[in-house]
Amino acid sequence: MYFYQHKGKIMFSVKEFPFLTKIDEETAKNTNEQLYYLKELNPLLSRKGYRVTYPNQLFQKEEGLNILLKDTCDEKVPHWLFSKVEARDVVSLNISYHDWEEQLNYKGPSKWKVNIAGLGDVGSTLLIGLRLLGGDYIDEIGIYDRDINKLNRWEKEINQIHEFGADKKQPIVTAIPLNEVFDCHLFVFCIAARVPAIGEEDVDVRMVQFNQNSEILSTYGQLAREKGFKGIFAVVSDPVDLLCKSLLESSNTTATGKRDFKGLAPDQIRGYGLGVMNARALYYSKELQRAKHYELEGRAFGPHGDGLVIADSISNYNDEISLLLTEKAKTANLRVRETGFKPYVAPALSSGALSLLATIGGEWHYSATYMGGVYMGALNRLKSGFTEVEAYNLPKALMTRLTETYKQLERII
Repeated sequence: MYFYQHKGKIMFSVKEFPFLTKIDEETAKNTNEQLYYLKELNPLLSRKGYRVTYPNQLFQKEEGLNILLKDTCDEKVPHWLFSKVEARDVVSLNISYHDWEEQLNYKGPSKWKVNIAGLGDVGSTLLIGLRLLGGDYIDEIGIYDRDINKLNRWEKEINQIHEFGADKKQPIVTAIPLNEVFDCHLFVFCIAARVPAIGEEDVDVRMVQFNQNSEILSTYGQLAREKGFKGIFAVVSDPVDLLCKSLLESSNTTATGKRDFKGLAPDQIRGYGLGVMNARALYYSKELQRAKHYELEGRAFGPHGDGLVIADSISNYNDEISLLLTEKAKTANLRVRETGFKPYVAPALSSGALSLLATIGGEWHYSATYMGGVYMGALNRLKSGFTEVEAYNLPKALMTRLTETYKQLERII
């Protein structure tokens, strides 16, 4: 191990970097500050930074599904450093990014500014959730929609939601123009070019939405690039996992079609679609006596739709029960459509408002984050600007399912 001090921060690495000032291990050991572990990985297939959860992550030469694993570490790690990792006081930085040093000075806002683009069924319902529940974290919500009448309607209605005598402050909601949508800490993309109507259940809904929504999303990716946006870009429109990857590529492509890394970083983009799949699995688990343990032991992984993986228990996995819950969660939207209504309320609140508030608050939630070139949904939390993904000792049957989903997402985009 090599230890360094740079810009007032203590760093270490298995590699020697001549441009950094070396220090001894004892100095690093005695610091009460957060440590930074430096890596050099391909920016196309790796995150700019993340919170280290297990020592094995210090020595991974590539990122992928191994992010989800508690693999034992073959390398010798000093006890004091192991303790730092356990306390979540170690952050990994990929110095292959030209602006990696910006991560050293991250300071999160005391109150967040959130902007929402798209006030259709999902966007407006999500807005209601943030207005009612977001007072502890959000100071202001900006809203944008191309339909000026829709924009004016929601600016008026949402600000008239208030409980008499309530002490709890609710976020102010303000209508904003397009050129201000990235003047915020968190941007929420809820625009959908088309949602298949009732009766169109036989079409490949996700791919219809992807082809159309990705074109709109690319415009916002370029705008985020031009603005030098440093906040979180939350994708709520379907299919979130594929759109996240599409956004990453469009944001890092110049007007001449050249790829660079001067747009959104992989870490800035997060997809919000898995929260409702967990909620749907939970709903159906309560109907099955042998699946009632899901609430405490179960986990959801992967996309919002085909490729979804529901695990009935992360500690005592049962493949049969898990596959049953997966199928019920995947087709839950069809059961709502059979009633004659579009299934948007639960996604807007479970995947949207509640998961976004958990993100802001540094709490565990479901969202899709970058795993080696693929945006893969899993339980994670954002702490002081860096993502920590929950890791497990995964049984072979579950790992096989996750690998199939991962490869499927790789093939599509």
